[in-house]
Amino acid sequence: MLNTTNSPRRRRGMGRLVAVVLGVLAVALALPGLAQAAPITVVPGLPPVEVPSIPGLPTPPTTTPPAPTTPPPPPATTTPETPGVPAKPNVATPTGWVALAQDSNHTIYWWNDGKFVKSMPISMGTNEHPTPNGVYHTREKYRDMYMDSSTYGVPVNSPEGYRTYVEYATRMSGDGIFIHAAPWSVQQQGKSDVSHGCINVSTENGKWVYDTVGQGTPIVVTGTVGGQYDGN
Repeated sequence: MLNTTNSPRRRRGMGRLVAVVLGVLAVALALPGLAQAAPITVVPGLPPVEVPSIPGLPTPPTTTPPAPTTPPPPPATTTPETPGVPAKPNVATPTGWVALAQDSNHTIYWWNDGKFVKSMPISMGTNEHPTPNGVYHTREKYRDMYMDSSTYGVPVNSPEGYRTYVEYATRMSGDGIFIHAAPWSVQQQGKSDVSHGCINVSTENGKWVYDTVGQGTPIVVTGTVGGQYDGN
């Protein structure tokens, strides 16, 4: 009878049994760590990886990446070129300068080469002597002069007559309408009309027009009760 206690075949069988036992122990020790493993992060743009389930462990939830969202376009905004300033009159100008005299708010606005430059308060003709509406053009200039009502048929000594010394006078029409310094009407400039038809401005503003604006510059008058300027 053969002694098989320590035979090679028996030793191989024992080795396999030990390996199986050790494998079982390793799996049992690893299970708690697997149960606490961090969930798999799904990377947007890549397909999710299917993780095989382990018996006795909860299946981790499948994370679905959020659908990409397109941010709404910014709201369309319109910003006035210069807040509070009316549109520049569409008139030809040989000097680059254009002016708009509005009787509604007693203000004259100035543009140069299409860009707004400045505004100034004014006083135009009263309802009895209104400034006609229309497009005027600057003509000759006078550093100082006397304005005489008799030049357009009103005697100086009549109730409506006058002979007044003025400075920085720029002629706008052939019948005697000027834009000129009128320090006596500064309190009314920007508020009401008190002139005999001219555009009254302060001395500072009259000097600015005299020094800055070239001959032929259009001055557009609007909003008065004076009818329409005939271009003379």
